[in-house]
This record gives sequence, structure tokens and C-alpha cells, in this order.
Amino acid sequence: MGHVDVRPAPPAEDLPAPPPRTPPKWRAWLWVGLSGVLGVLTGAVTVTAGQYVKLTGNVRHEAVTKQDLGDARPQKISKALNVLIVGSDQRDGANARYGKFPGERTDTIILAHISPNRDGAVLISFPRDSLVQLPACSAKGDRLPGQRPHVGMINESFNSGGIGCTWRTIERLTQIHIDHFVKVDFTGFKAMVNALDGVPVCLPQPVHDKKALLTLPAGRQVLKGEQALGYVRARYSLGDGSDIGRIQRQQMFLASMAKKAMSGETLTDPATLFGFLDAVTKAITTDPDLTIGVMKDLAMSAKGLTAGQIRFVTTPWRYSVTNPGRVEWVQPQAKRLFTMVAADQIAKNVRSGEQKIPKSQIHILVRNGSGRQGLGTEVAAELEQRGYHIVKVEQAPRPYAKTTVAYSANGEGRASRLYRELKKTRSHLVRTATTQALVLGIGADWQGMKPPKTLDDVEGFDATQDSCTAS
Repeated sequence: MGHVDVRPAPPAEDLPAPPPRTPPKWRAWLWVGLSGVLGVLTGAVTVTAGQYVKLTGNVRHEAVTKQDLGDARPQKISKALNVLIVGSDQRDGANARYGKFPGERTDTIILAHISPNRDGAVLISFPRDSLVQLPACSAKGDRLPGQRPHVGMINESFNSGGIGCTWRTIERLTQIHIDHFVKVDFTGFKAMVNALDGVPVCLPQPVHDKKALLTLPAGRQVLKGEQALGYVRARYSLGDGSDIGRIQRQQMFLASMAKKAMSGETLTDPATLFGFLDAVTKAITTDPDLTIGVMKDLAMSAKGLTAGQIRFVTTPWRYSVTNPGRVEWVQPQAKRLFTMVAADQIAKNVRSGEQKIPKSQIHILVRNGSGRQGLGTEVAAELEQRGYHIVKVEQAPRPYAKTTVAYSANGEGRASRLYRELKKTRSHLVRTATTQALVLGIGADWQGMKPPKTLDDVEGFDATQDSCTAS
């Protein structure tokens, strides 16, 4: 192999688990709001008058005022619908069993953009540890203190001013006009999963997570209730142990859930369909303008929307050098993504139908032989942001002069996709290996990744893909 000692990654189930770390007291927990909204959209057309009244009565509303949002709002430039989706970790009432933490936080923030013609959707996720410029927000009586302009973590906005402050924050950061919001909590999430009779996932290795009360074997299985909640909340026992890795896994769960909610087995079974819609509407809180009637009208215009037209992306980011454990958005890539979404420059890509191995199905072991401390973690973060699955990051046994992608005959298609995104590298076929996983050996000649040219280059996957999708 010349100067580079890069060997193929062992099968994922043989890789050692990441070293244990002290988990935070509470964690981000789900990426589920849009599947509920889409379930209502696709199913609300068919419910009876009596069921319609019941669903309407289920939904809770919370007002967001003009004062909350301020005067400097982005202009609405098309008939696209932009919905802010947040996951709440409120711990009172039915959620008290998950820990006694006062107040309410949101570590799950998604902006769902549904195109003007209702023929495509893109979900932008915002990492909870993002350091951003936070705007001023008004105080909410004795409940929330308000927020002064400063640089802080993106989820501070909810602690300071509730959903109105988060709404204002996302609009200021993205310059995308938001039309509505949807909030979901722990108990609501479990009810939605159970109403679908569970959601299928596929695990590359067994999971034993005491904090999440989760023990699962490797392979395909259907998760319900507490298992599903534990799966989307777990962090250190799965993947590379990072919050970004968890984001990717939660997006895959949401894709699987949305696909099942929009499937024939759900939509053609009246009892299952109404059970799901009942669970969704009981689980969500929305602004007063997002009524069941609005959802039903939207459903009539979005009947042709399919899972393949729903894209998942994550805001371009990198680890902060000055604030360890935090992330910063990468510019101009983040601004370019927001501009494309605001201008609805996604429909062509969403409908392209290009057939290629989903990045989420490409497993990569990253070995840092560059001599630059921390580069392996940085590269892994960028690969994850682009949708690849990182199984491990490790230090190379000795320095590498050149960057190399090592692959087996079974992984050739995966290697070519990764190879095309790197500025300078070479590839190496390991004929004795059989794994589909790749090994990226980072050498002293590392020059980074090629910049994305379109939204298609930064998106992770569409909703036809999930953790059980065959590659």
C-alpha cells in the first residue's frame, strides 16, 4: 500500500463502542414533528365530520404575537409554507417521569419548508450546540426573563422567551419567513409511534444504554413507546457519541416514521389512520392560525407529495475552536442553503430521481495520520454534515504521507461517491476485505472537501431512505 497503512474497517458490529462520557442531565430527543404534520395532511382529507370535530378539539394552541416576532421580519417571497418544529422536554404532568427539571427547553429545532406547488419539502435541522447571534426578546411575565442581544447557544432563545423568541431567532438567522409552529413533547411522541404500531429501525451493532434504559440487539426491529423514545434520546451508546451523530440517527427515525405514516397500510385502514391522527393532534401545540381546517386545505393541494420528495438537511457547521464542545455555522455555505430554501430553489433537485447509494448508508472509519491534532474529528463532523455515517474516529498507528480511501470490492460504489467529494486523495482496493465500510486515512497532504454546488450536495437523504433501507 506504499506509504499509507490503511486497512478496511471491520464490520460495524465488531467495532468497539465509544469510551463512556458523562451525559448531560437532559438530552435532545426527537425529530418527529413533520411526520405528524404530514400524517394530518395526508389523512385529514378522508376523516368524517364527527372525527374532524374531535381532531380539532385535540389540538392545543399558543399565541405568538407581533411583539414576540418584532418588526424586522423577513419578507414572505412565495406561497411556500414554512413551519418551525420544536421538541419540548417539559417535565411536568405525564412527562414528570423523565426527570424533575423546572421549566421547558427545546433542543430539537427544525424548519420545514413545503414548496409553493406542494410537490416538495425540505427540513433544515439546527444543532443544539450552535453558537449564534441571538436577538432581543421580550420577557413573558414571571415565567420567562426575556433575552438581550448576545452570542449564545441557539436553544437559549426558548428558555428566555418561549416559542415566540425561538421563532424570532430562526427568522433573524435564516432570513426565511416562518408561517406557523408545531411543538411536540415526550408523551406525545410515544403515542404517535404506538399509533403506527411501531417504527422499524436497523442497528449495525447491539445497544446497551443504562441512561436511556435501552437494550437492543443488532439488526432489524420495530420500536414502540419507551424503546422508541430511548432510541432517539440516546447519545453516547450509538454511533460516534456526538450530538451531530444523534441528529443523523433521529432524522433517519423521522424518515422511517413519515414513510410509514404516508404508506398505504396506514392511509387505507380507517381505524389505523384515525388512531394516528388522534395521537398526532393530541401530541402537538400550534399557533392559533394552524388549525385542522388549514391542514385539511393544505392536504388537498399536497395529495401528491411522496416520501421521495421530502429532504432532510443539517445547517453547515464546524466545531468551535474558541468554545470547545460548541459548534459554529460555516459561511457562506449556511447562508447559501437558507437563500436557496427561501427562494424555493429545491423542487428540481427533489424531483431529480437520481439513483445513487444514500450517504446515510455509507459507513466510514476515519483515521487521522496527518500529524494535525483534532483533524480527524473535524473531518468526521463535515462528513456527517453531508450525510455520511461515521462509525469511529481514531488516531492512525503512524503518520500518513497521502490521504487514501480504502475499500473492498463490496464497497467500490461507496468509495467512488466519497472520493468525488475530496479535493485531493487516492483510493486503494483491499482485495482480501469483504466489508462495505470505508476507511478514510487522512494524510499530511489533506486539502479538505470540495464545496457543495447545490442543495443536492448538502442534503443528507430523502424520506424514502431510513435505517432499514437496502442500499
